[in-house]
Amino acid sequence: MHKQLLLEKIIVKLELLRQQAVSAAMQAYNTATAEENVAENKYDTLGLEASYLAQGQAKRVAECEEDIATYKLLAKGDAVDISSVSLGTLITIMNEQGIEQELFLGPRAGGLVVSFIEKGIAKKIKIITPLSPIGTALLKREDGDEFELVVGSNIQRYEIINIG
Repeated sequence: MHKQLLLEKIIVKLELLRQQAVSAAMQAYNTATAEENVAENKYDTLGLEASYLAQGQAKRVAECEEDIATYKLLAKGDAVDISSVSLGTLITIMNEQGIEQELFLGPRAGGLVVSFIEKGIAKKIKIITPLSPIGTALLKREDGDEFELVVGSNIQRYEIINIG
């Protein structure tokens, strides 16, 4: 898979999420500052609640901007060593049932899923971070390594099929 194209798709998705956060922040701000939402007594808190929401949405916008900036830096960076799992690697893992999953170890935006079409085949690539349990379990492992992930009281076993 062409990693530069994947990074571009991640940035596009992050920019879309940023735009949605900006819209939500503006809507919350407009609600908070609307004349009809001025408190008439101490129990009338709609304007106050909307201002808290606007503040939270503004923080979300800032987080999105940090995500975008971080991935743009990653896209400009040099190729990473792909002999072992490190930041910026694409990893294919397989569980005990033979189900494969593609993961991208990124610096931020863990949990984001990017749809990708390669050679006519649709793929979903999930971003994980080094701070996530699976990211921690994968760090510095090599192609063919097996590892376990404890989720609650369950132990899940995986094998690394490919690192790219």
